[in-house]
Amino acid sequence: MKQSDAPIPLCESCSFESSSLFKTLTKDEIDIVNYEKDFRQYKRGDVLYQEGNRINGFFCVNKGIIKVFKTGFDGKEQIIRFAKRGDIIAYRSVITNELACTTAEVIEETHVCFIPSDILLKLVKTNPSFSFELMLLTCHELEEANSYITDIAQKTVRERLAEVLIHLYDEFGTDENGFLNISLTREELANIVGTATESVIRLLSEFKSDKYIELQGRKIKVKDTRGLEKLSNILG
Repeated sequence: MKQSDAPIPLCESCSFESSSLFKTLTKDEIDIVNYEKDFRQYKRGDVLYQEGNRINGFFCVNKGIIKVFKTGFDGKEQIIRFAKRGDIIAYRSVITNELACTTAEVIEETHVCFIPSDILLKLVKTNPSFSFELMLLTCHELEEANSYITDIAQKTVRERLAEVLIHLYDEFGTDENGFLNISLTREELANIVGTATESVIRLLSEFKSDKYIELQGRKIKVKDTRGLEKLSNILG
């Protein structure tokens, strides 16, 4: 983490975004969060928190991309999700008062607001609308986890990689040249799919030959979304 040299974002700005959890807060509650939070900046490779450690607050992402993963017995990462602007992470460990069950590592320069545990717990107890939105968020993440478990059990690696590429395309969009707005190593892709890095390298080469994608170093351009959807069995 480096010293903050960017302007501290105000919660008023984030709360205007329809997807923000903080849109339910009153002006007084927003003022409290603004006063109590700690603005932090991280570069690629920095770790916000580590699996097995106790967390005394949660993070709201203002800029950048963070990967959230679990570590297997063999030391291999299993990426659970990516957090981007507007997302919050580590809130479940705060609510349950348990040790962190995941690790959060920056993959693209990130600005976050760190909000102390007592603020989150107070909002949960005193603001029903906030509690409801938080419950919806938890249910959505649980649904995604259930879908992932189903995919691991029932889909081939080829199908899972195609689905991951579609998911990244839908979630992060593309730059002016059509490449995904997220740059991942082949190992990171493998850690999402749940397979060996060599398998991902081979399959990406096949997808390129079949004109589904275009590759430029780490950058990936999805050229045939419909083809990847069919390949992934998203369409049934």
